[in-house]
Amino acid sequence: MSTKNSPLILGTEPIGKLLGQYAVPAIIAMTASSIYNMADSIFIGHGVGALGIAGLALTFPLMNLAAAFGSLVGVGASTLVSVKLGQKDYWGANQVLGNVFMLNLIMGIAFSVVFLVFLDPLLYFFGASEQTISYARDYMQVILYGNVITHMYLGLNSVLRSSGFPKMAMYMTLVSVVVNCALNPLFIFVFGWGIKGSAWATVISQLLSLIWQFIHFMRPSQLLHFQKGIYGYRKEIVNGILSIGLSPFLMNLCACLIVLLINWGLKEYGGDMAIGAYGIVNRIVFLFIMIIMGFNQGMQPIAGYNYGARLFPRVLEVTRLTTWWAVGLSTTGFLICHLFPETIVGFFTSDEELIRESVFGLHIVFAVFPIVGFQMVASNFFLSIGLSRKAIFLSLTRQLIFLVPCLIILPPIWGTFGVWVSIPIADLTAAIVTAIVLFRQFKQFKEMEAQHKQANHSF
Repeated sequence: MSTKNSPLILGTEPIGKLLGQYAVPAIIAMTASSIYNMADSIFIGHGVGALGIAGLALTFPLMNLAAAFGSLVGVGASTLVSVKLGQKDYWGANQVLGNVFMLNLIMGIAFSVVFLVFLDPLLYFFGASEQTISYARDYMQVILYGNVITHMYLGLNSVLRSSGFPKMAMYMTLVSVVVNCALNPLFIFVFGWGIKGSAWATVISQLLSLIWQFIHFMRPSQLLHFQKGIYGYRKEIVNGILSIGLSPFLMNLCACLIVLLINWGLKEYGGDMAIGAYGIVNRIVFLFIMIIMGFNQGMQPIAGYNYGARLFPRVLEVTRLTTWWAVGLSTTGFLICHLFPETIVGFFTSDEELIRESVFGLHIVFAVFPIVGFQMVASNFFLSIGLSRKAIFLSLTRQLIFLVPCLIILPPIWGTFGVWVSIPIADLTAAIVTAIVLFRQFKQFKEMEAQHKQANHSF
């Protein structure tokens, strides 16, 4: 195993250098992944129309639900691999890889079968109308056909990143993005497949990256690779994956509920165009959120390894530095979206009514966006070191405790404005709670480090 790709450098190299090495590829990958999703909306908006964007927005709750099961395995496995590598438990890390493969295979197939059977009733439940149901159905059917590919691709990419190959994980994502962006216009405009063409472009692009991942993990020269004896059910590993992954699972599950409530509120007080506007705003927010997630993915293996090695000052240092980067990015998003809203929305549609609705929502949703970077990094910090209960609490604080009540109470009072303004209200209150919890954890780490130094001095 080469020193360059060895995970052992996570405990020795300077934090700033490590974060750059791990975060930059992850940021590029996550930005590309966001562009990947935006490309669908842009091509659908101009090739299918405003109702196509509204139909796509109706699939968001189901996509969030699929992401919930994907993150349940992917995030948990990523953290567990980092911790085991920090503990020098290489066989255990390989067993995590095997169990990730089996869990994604089982969950991916089961999810597709169940939701294909109940697809139409679910889409109507999510806010579909007679004008938008066909668009949502056509898109989601294809996505569900390839769901096991998506789950496996995302899960293996998480393991790849945590096992010392952040650049390769980035390349996997970039391949998917480039292929998706090339196939979208071909399938929609040339072949005339409409919204189905966008969905097929997504599935095919992920399949190509998955094949590349399989080739990497089949090489015996790699520290983590497919081999006999790693695929059997390991209770402690599966429980570890699921317990750590429970926080992002619940977060995505809550996201499903939130998008559902948003769609209901916008349909009731604004109609199909309001739902389409949310689809556009959601994609724009998603761009900045995904970049922050790239920061988090860069931080995760560094924090997880050093926590496993009991190097607490390095854990604190990487968390602080990541927070500064994320807040700078979210502040940039705030400025761009308030200064150039019409230009940004214009990339997605030329429909004047949809542009007007989208700009209105964009101003409100980005009202307190600078604090979102801090809140996301702080929540991910607890995930990275395996403190899943605190991560779950912080995730549920924003979405379930603050946002859901706002979405229930405010729309009947203020209409569509009540739907939009619920989002920044929840962001602000959740950030305050997160700051309190994070400060207490940092204080605890400092006390543990002081006790460790005192014990060594006494010895």
